[in-house]
Amino acid sequence: MKERFAGFLLMCAVVPLAILGYLIICYTGFIGKPARGRAGVRALDHFVNASVFNGYAWESVSSHAWREREKKIWAKWVIKITDFFQKDHCMRANKREQPLIDLMLHKGLHEQTIGKKRD
Repeated sequence: MKERFAGFLLMCAVVPLAILGYLIICYTGFIGKPARGRAGVRALDHFVNASVFNGYAWESVSSHAWREREKKIWAKWVIKITDFFQKDHCMRANKREQPLIDLMLHKGLHEQTIGKKRD
């Protein structure tokens, strides 16, 4: 229960900031520094992967799609769409991100932290 309450309070603060962040991404996409916009889009990509596709927070939708390409219909569509813009995009994203995912799992960084019972 403690974790859920802390998550609720955190989301009450984060959601308005996420909306502001989205507006800043739109602004920087047209007239700002490309590096700032790229970092924002990358963070949004990871957020969508974790919240919508039930993936890891340290992984992009593209990398996740490549891992799930044989099991999930949505993954096949993501691969098909990204291949239209850049051939083998999802495969390359996974090759680049998989070592980070392996490290995250090895170190247990995906496990519960708030309200976790101590050993």
